[in-house]
Amino acid sequence: MQLRQLKQALEALLFVTEQPLSEQQLLAYFAPEQVSKKQLLAVLDELRQDYAERGVQLQQVASGYRFQTRTELGGIISRLWQEKPPRYSQALLETLALIAYRQPITRGDIEEIRGVSVSSQIMKTLQERGWVKVVGHREVPGRPQLYATTSEFLDYFSLQDLSELPAIPDAPAPLRNSTQAAQIPAETATDIE
Repeated sequence: MQLRQLKQALEALLFVTEQPLSEQQLLAYFAPEQVSKKQLLAVLDELRQDYAERGVQLQQVASGYRFQTRTELGGIISRLWQEKPPRYSQALLETLALIAYRQPITRGDIEEIRGVSVSSQIMKTLQERGWVKVVGHREVPGRPQLYATTSEFLDYFSLQDLSELPAIPDAPAPLRNSTQAAQIPAETATDIE
């Protein structure tokens, strides 16, 4: 198979698939044509460059490669759909963030950090979306479930792995006593609260 044909076929495959395709899946698909991994990666890189300035781009996510629209065009493209995207509560997003940053983590750990109980509906929603799964049980009395994120979570947020999550800023140091609070100017005191 000529490189031009390979590029066209690869481009077509990535456009029509509903899920990202991994290198292994693409190599298996092109096995009859005896396409090497080196050739495949070269063509993928060429496609990425071809689409760098277009409305869609070739993106590598945890599960493989896919074409997706540019992030900055999301507002314009969303007008195509009449239904509004699901809105998630702050509690759900906090729970998801804790699982993503501290996995594997138990529901009890989440409740301890957040200071409130975690609704069963939140855990159910995260599992139904495919963003979170049970990866085991902690070896303590009651054997609580350990939760971790999935490749669907990474794909949804266009990440290849968890190292691409943004860094969490350090929290301000808590005030030690009320005399320190009196010494802080009013403008800064409101920022701390």
